[in-house]
Amino acid sequence: MHPLADAFGRRFPYLRLSIIPACNFRCTYCLPNGYKADPKAAGPLRLDEITRLLTGFQHLGMHKLRITGGEPSLRRDLTDIIATAAAVPGVERIAMTTNGVLLTRRLNEWMDAGLGAINVSMDSLDRACFARITGHDRLDSILQGIDLALARGLPSVKINAVLMRDVNDQQLPAWLDYLRDHAVGVRFIELMQTGDNLDFFRRHHVRAASVMAHLLDSGWRERPRRADAGPARELVHPDYAGHIGIIAPYAKDFCAGCNRLRVTATGDLRLCLFGDFGIPLRHLLQDDADQEALVRAIGGQIGRKEKGHFLHQGHTGITPHLASTGG
Repeated sequence: MHPLADAFGRRFPYLRLSIIPACNFRCTYCLPNGYKADPKAAGPLRLDEITRLLTGFQHLGMHKLRITGGEPSLRRDLTDIIATAAAVPGVERIAMTTNGVLLTRRLNEWMDAGLGAINVSMDSLDRACFARITGHDRLDSILQGIDLALARGLPSVKINAVLMRDVNDQQLPAWLDYLRDHAVGVRFIELMQTGDNLDFFRRHHVRAASVMAHLLDSGWRERPRRADAGPARELVHPDYAGHIGIIAPYAKDFCAGCNRLRVTATGDLRLCLFGDFGIPLRHLLQDDADQEALVRAIGGQIGRKEKGHFLHQGHTGITPHLASTGG
């Protein structure tokens, strides 16, 4: 095993793999007009290609995998993908980010296949607000799916909520009520500019630091960061069963602790969510005999990773919307 490290000393044990670009929601900050397939685009990676990809990354020290989309539950073979990932030696944890629509129907089979964590994208606990953001009145079903995950003892259950001014930024009291007796992590994510959402970003961007300051003033305390922690600053409170994470990509030194790489649904390696280029890997996923070449290709590109993103300069790279790269 040859763990990946970049020129800034950061290591990358965490892979975020998109398995499908399509999404069945129309979130205002991501795909307000719904997903439109590109008829010229290649199809998503097949199961055998995914197997070779994960094996290659495992040789480079990857031990945490997050399956993303689009919406990954739209893949009919999602259970097989989870089982395949679980069978790769060295993969210690398989997580998935989902809109949660199919949790009540399919969570049991996903867990049986090896799923150990979920992040549910759910930007509001208010049914009408949720429907306005996503284009779907499915909040009640998604909440039932989260309850099922807790009842089944899924090791990690988190909720992702994108903060938006004049949309959901006044709903912190409702979230706190929910966290009193729900042992989940709610992660408030600062709205990020992408290639397609500049006008929306300008209207609705609010700094996550304001939420952090309010929580600290209310008795919440920051949890010490683990060595392999992701970008969230986590807070806990003795009166609450759940905890809170703050993801503030515009904060100083946000990228200093980066520990993840991304691969798109069609097999392009992305060194940064907001990078300027993708590195095609699919041609090295067609035969087991190409495994060494795959490992060399990934390892040879890590030196091109920048120290940080350029969002402060309004540069969003080649990411048109978050569904395109898995967020």
